[in-house]
Amino acid sequence: MASPQTSNGAAPKSSANQGFVYLPLIAGWLIPGAGHFLLGKWGRGALLAGSVLGMFVTGLALNGKVYANAHDILEVLGLAGDLGNGLVYFVSRLAGWGADQVMVTTQDWGTRFLVVAGLLNVIAAVDAHNIRTGRKAA
Repeated sequence: MASPQTSNGAAPKSSANQGFVYLPLIAGWLIPGAGHFLLGKWGRGALLAGSVLGMFVTGLALNGKVYANAHDILEVLGLAGDLGNGLVYFVSRLAGWGADQVMVTTQDWGTRFLVVAGLLNVIAAVDAHNIRTGRKAA
């Protein structure tokens, strides 16, 4: 069977492939939930933004460490997780939040909250990109 054609003889374009498809990915990484907001997924974007920002603030409240550099493999992984927070990471570095050395158990838990918030933000940004490209049903 022949593919459907428009009135000018060209094959119809998929709306999922029009425009800059990486915009939800980049926006979702920079600002938690922004990728889903761009796609009109307001509820999902609000839940993700609230979760990521809530975990980040909880990590800071527990005096977690925000990684600035890495000297061994575990610190490299922590830095990668922290970088996943996007602009929130850079704002916290500029403000000097989370710069203390880990001294007590609650600080270690806070550090984990900060890293997991970044990892969740990366997963959310990739999810927004997959919805935008049509790999995942909205």
